[in-house]
Amino acid sequence: MKIVLQRVSSASVTVDGNKTADIQKGLLVLVGIEDLDTKEDIDWLVGKIIKMRIFGDENDVMNCSVQDIDGEIIVVSQFTLHASTKKGNRPSYIKASKPEFAIPMYENFVQSLEKEFNKKIQTGIFGADMKVSLLNDGPVTIVMDSKNKE
Repeated sequence: MKIVLQRVSSASVTVDGNKTADIQKGLLVLVGIEDLDTKEDIDWLVGKIIKMRIFGDENDVMNCSVQDIDGEIIVVSQFTLHASTKKGNRPSYIKASKPEFAIPMYENFVQSLEKEFNKKIQTGIFGADMKVSLLNDGPVTIVMDSKNKE
């Protein structure tokens, strides 16, 4: 499972002209799922996301988590995170899971995040043509891969 974690001042997702998610200070999490992903991958990423100290404290030092600042989270499915650009100029998405596997994993990810965060997680719509708007704060953008825990 791959994620892109962005610290935002605000973010929203719009599908067919309707806002499905809208937050102020918090995190925008783009998530890509592959067939090798398991509940352990979800648990590891959820723990990291909730506890990642990337928000400023009273001295403006990145020392606070999204929980510490009472922030919000949007999760957006993003199969293109598994793009392979090894050959040619057209990315291959062969590693990205098909909806039959990815949708239950995505839903499990969101539910696990809500349980750990103890707050409603806003989302886009899986597989939809989404328009994602954000004001990246910092900018702070972190890429994590549950298969390569660096």
